[in-house]
Amino acid sequence: MINNFSYDKYLIETLRDPSEAAGYLNAVLEEGDVRSFLEALRNVVKAQGGVTQLSDKAHRSRTSLYKTLSATGNPYLKNTNEILHAMGLQLTVTAQS
Repeated sequence: MINNFSYDKYLIETLRDPSEAAGYLNAVLEEGDVRSFLEALRNVVKAQGGVTQLSDKAHRSRTSLYKTLSATGNPYLKNTNEILHAMGLQLTVTAQS
């Protein structure tokens, strides 16, 4: 029997687990592409309840979060990532205990 469960649905279901989300984000971070990381982060946000829920938890406006998570909206992250890579370092994500 073939399961009609799509990859996107599977991904979102998996990313509800903070440990899985951390592993996913770290795998993308290793590639060093900030746009891909922001896309992955958007997937995690979606899995964790969406931007509205995140805005409540983070005490930030939805508009601000949408801008931060956009492909062009976070030059700080891009600069930080480039500086770390130049020093042979990289960002990592861990689940809170």
